Amino acid sequence: MARAVTTRRKALVTLLAWSIGLALFFPILWTVILSFKTEGDAIAAPLKVLTSPFTLESYGVVQERSNYFLHFWNSVVISLGSTLLALLVAIPAAWAMAFVPGPKTKDLLMWMLSTKMMPAVGVLVPIYLIFRDLGLLDSRIGLVVVLMLMNLPIVIWMLYTYFREIPGEILEAARMDGATLKDELIHVLTPMAVPGIASTLLLNVILAWNEAFWTLQLTTSKAAPLTTFIAGYSSPEGLFYAKLSAASTLAIAPILILGWFSQKQLVRGLTFGAVK
Repeated sequence: MARAVTTRRKALVTLLAWSIGLALFFPILWTVILSFKTEGDAIAAPLKVLTSPFTLESYGVVQERSNYFLHFWNSVVISLGSTLLALLVAIPAAWAMAFVPGPKTKDLLMWMLSTKMMPAVGVLVPIYLIFRDLGLLDSRIGLVVVLMLMNLPIVIWMLYTYFREIPGEILEAARMDGATLKDELIHVLTPMAVPGIASTLLLNVILAWNEAFWTLQLTTSKAAPLTTFIAGYSSPEGLFYAKLSAASTLAIAPILILGWFSQKQLVRGLTFGAVK
């Protein structure tokens, strides 16, 4: 009897989990379906959308109208560049906070996290003026810097959490063996925190890839990533649903593939230190 109840409960939990997963994934699935339809079929009733013939017409128009590969390469450079730059700053900062904490370390961490609660539009004007005066508008370097600064608090917080799980005795033993601070960071701490660093890197790449506000405000054409590429398919008269869906599918496909192949690493990193 108890086994039957347990089996039924597992079946209900599994069904609920699948239902939630499908509900979350449905907008992406519907976008992909619309991308293979004509504009007329894309605005039809849902049943007609599903039964209408599939076509690559929208993808052809998107590629003719925009240089997808230029926007794709901009997204790759901006997301990877901002992530690597953030790691270069965050690893020493998180090491200092985790292993050489001061009386105000927790206050500093909370202050950094509080900056993420400020609306981005609140600092748009000063950042725009600074970028204009420095000639960084519509440049990859400018976007790399601004996205690094926007995501740096999250990166430091995540690395700080992972570093706190590493026993300090290991670092003390390395110092007794003559390891310098550079050796300690590169040859001792970093290899032990690889799962946490990898998950931080992947999550920050996803955040930078999906950033729309700053990319729309600080770029026009040369450094425009895929978020700007998508925004180009709206017009004052309305939306081109099929073409917009095709552009969206092309933009989200690389990051979905990355997430799919790295999901084990993400889970491993996010649970790093959770079980003693």
